[in-house]
Amino acid sequence: MGFIFAGLALVSFMCALFLVSLWREDNGTADVGYGIAFIVAISAAHLYAQASGIALVLSVLASIWGIRLATRIYRKNRGKPEDFRYRAWREAWGDWFLLRSFLQIYMLQGAIVFIVALPVLAVIALPQEGSLTFFLIGLFLWCIGFFFEVRGDAQLDRFLREPANKGRIMTQGFWRYTRHPNYFGESMMWWGIALAAASFTTLSYVVFVSPILITYLLLFVSGVPMLEKRWAGNPEWEAYKEKTSVFLPLPPG
Repeated sequence: MGFIFAGLALVSFMCALFLVSLWREDNGTADVGYGIAFIVAISAAHLYAQASGIALVLSVLASIWGIRLATRIYRKNRGKPEDFRYRAWREAWGDWFLLRSFLQIYMLQGAIVFIVALPVLAVIALPQEGSLTFFLIGLFLWCIGFFFEVRGDAQLDRFLREPANKGRIMTQGFWRYTRHPNYFGESMMWWGIALAAASFTTLSYVVFVSPILITYLLLFVSGVPMLEKRWAGNPEWEAYKEKTSVFLPLPPG
């Protein structure tokens, strides 16, 4: 039942976000709501289950990530026009804009949230006794990922605040070892949550669909490709790209 109510809560929340986006005339609303959607789904699952201590810990970890992400995106987008990707879709979709926005942005995002949140939902809805060792290893991985994401974002923000760095490429700190330390951190957090959850639910192997999906999206769909496309052809970027790992932190070549 926890899965069902989590799904219903997600659908309701994404519908509400869609209505807000129509009022604001900005589909960037989906980006702000993405992190909060995890909290909505997990909270709904808790309402219909006797959650274990492990489930509560994992719920807190996912919520910390979700709140931080939503807050960061809100601050980044506040007072700015609709993101260029959404503006392009608004123009390209024409008369089908409302339906395609609802299905391809909000409902699709809701489905992604459900799959990525699966490790936490599974521990809540279908718990079993598990291995504390794997849980602690997963917790350690989550902490590493969180550190990379938070520290990487902070280093980038500090770099971008300097007027002299306008149009330049960030190549210091964590960014010296990977072109996307924040994305690496996000992926690592969900691998950690999945590993921590795996032995505490009857869906032991299924939960790894979550980090596989988020890593795939970051590497091949909405993360790395979209950002790197913007810098293609920039001499400084091409030199940086040549010697710096795309994802995993590695010594510069």
